[in-house]
Amino acid sequence: MFYRKTLKLVCGLAGGSVVLVFAAAAADSRGLFGDLRGGEAGRWSRLSVLRAAQPAWTPAIHTPSPTGHSWDFNWDKRDPSSLTNGKKKESSTEDPSSEQDNGKPKATRNILLIRHSQYNLSGLSDKERILTPLGREQAELTGSRLAALGIKYDVLIHSSMSRATETANIISKHLEGVDLVSCDLLREGAPIEPVPPVTHWKPDAVQYHEDGARIEAAFRRYIHRADTKQKEDSYEIIVCHANVIRYFVCRALQFPPEGWLRMGLNNGSITWLTIRPSGRVALRTLGDSGFMPPDKLTRT
Repeated sequence: MFYRKTLKLVCGLAGGSVVLVFAAAAADSRGLFGDLRGGEAGRWSRLSVLRAAQPAWTPAIHTPSPTGHSWDFNWDKRDPSSLTNGKKKESSTEDPSSEQDNGKPKATRNILLIRHSQYNLSGLSDKERILTPLGREQAELTGSRLAALGIKYDVLIHSSMSRATETANIISKHLEGVDLVSCDLLREGAPIEPVPPVTHWKPDAVQYHEDGARIEAAFRRYIHRADTKQKEDSYEIIVCHANVIRYFVCRALQFPPEGWLRMGLNNGSITWLTIRPSGRVALRTLGDSGFMPPDKLTRT
């Protein structure tokens, strides 16, 4: 009976404490704890050893500390209070709070960020960096997946680079009636110097300066709450590049943007952001490529 109780206690202790538990059991079986007042003293002695074996737990040690940064609900500067610019109304009968309620977004935006498919890495120019045969297969699989979701998409926006344009064109064949829009802001680049730094990829300061401003401009154009005139939820597809998508995710979730390179995305994968009228942002999927067979997965 004693060993059965000891085994139950062992299950709740850290690995290193198990040795002490068994040592206590062995010592007790040999009478080394003594018998000051019968079995009661023995049980208390064993309990003391078990308590000593179990590490102390304190919230300060085991609970992550808050960063101190609260969520900025007006991250996209689209709250009605920030749009009025403090201008006074001519009519004193108007209720400012009512006007602000009428000017608040009411619809939810769903943005599906698609990384382009595998492409020819040996191409010397953008025109030569077209999709490989496998890349075209990946785009077909992504298009099929998007169609299978049964969603009515509003628009398909894509980077003007060859690999993203070709990926978007293949996907669009699966989504009848969805308009394609090309955008130079979504081209691949170096958004911000990553932390921690990496040795295999080191753009110079000028590239970070130029690309960073452009990719931030793309974020502000496409990642924001719905317009006040939008009444129904929307679903928009953006086909672009890994660096752009990872930077968008960090910015949208209010994570440090310099952490973008800590994530990896497969070719043809789907990243889904949901932006609520309140300013809340949720990441529904990050780099989802589970709809592809294992032998079709790449990250080039």
